[in-house]
Amino acid sequence: MRPLSHFVARSEFETEVLTGLKKHPQKELYSKYFYDDLGTALFEAITLLPEYGLTRADMRLLREHSGELPERVGEISMIAELGSGSGEKAREVLPAFLKKHRLTYAPIDVSAAALRRCERDLEHLHHLRTIPIRTSYIEGLAAASKLRSAGTRMLVLFLGSSIGNFEPDFADKFLNEVRKNLHSGDAFLLSADLVKPIGQMLPAYDDALGLTSAFNLNLLARINRELKGTFVLKNFKHEARYDEAEQRIEMHLRATVDHTVSVNQSDISFRKDETIWTESSYKFRPEQIRELSARAKFQCEAQWIDAEWPFVQSLLRAA
Repeated sequence: MRPLSHFVARSEFETEVLTGLKKHPQKELYSKYFYDDLGTALFEAITLLPEYGLTRADMRLLREHSGELPERVGEISMIAELGSGSGEKAREVLPAFLKKHRLTYAPIDVSAAALRRCERDLEHLHHLRTIPIRTSYIEGLAAASKLRSAGTRMLVLFLGSSIGNFEPDFADKFLNEVRKNLHSGDAFLLSADLVKPIGQMLPAYDDALGLTSAFNLNLLARINRELKGTFVLKNFKHEARYDEAEQRIEMHLRATVDHTVSVNQSDISFRKDETIWTESSYKFRPEQIRELSARAKFQCEAQWIDAEWPFVQSLLRAA
């Protein structure tokens, strides 16, 4: 999990919510709408849970290999991070590059609160200029790329396995869009969660404390707050399942009773046990990441895999 980062007007939010809830036979809501300020705070709490090993694996790999990045990546003037959150992972990467050169860091996220915290937490780093960008991934990357010094290279970070939140066709399209906004020689550090035993994967999305349930249900609460929704949260139950053939965890909200809700005076009926599909989290094998990257005209220069929680970081180069 991490936001499918996209900053939207309320009218777009309403249109996509109503379209998704009226979809037949499977109601859907986009996972990008999880991440209002409350959703972002809940997600950050989830990353601390013992069941959620993804973030710790990502951090272990950064701590182990970030010192190698300046030599592998080469001289750069800009680091941009897609879905930066509060910039915790960037803080593992930035010091190694700042030892020799001044640098601009552009965190890109939809949460204003996370970007404020990110900027505040980086104030102590000398020779660093931080320029937060609150917009979508691709729009933010395009803006960040224009901020670099002429003729210099940049490094883009896409950590936390957010690539797994995309449907396969969209993942291909997304990486192609990233590549279009980079110059030949630019670097891209991509994290992805790997296939592992279901007994290890599933609890990460259905924790004992119930934080993931609260995170999922907050999507309905957000609709109530912002779109005059009438969802009664106790009428829905969080559910996580694994589709082995598709290599994905699915998160759903299952209706516990027959009932009808309203969103801005538009009625949606639910049957008992009908679900709203709220998120997919695809898992990968290392070779699948290499193949995905190659289709977008990236060369894979290195892959690092965490031993404790199977998870991969791939250092890619724009061809």
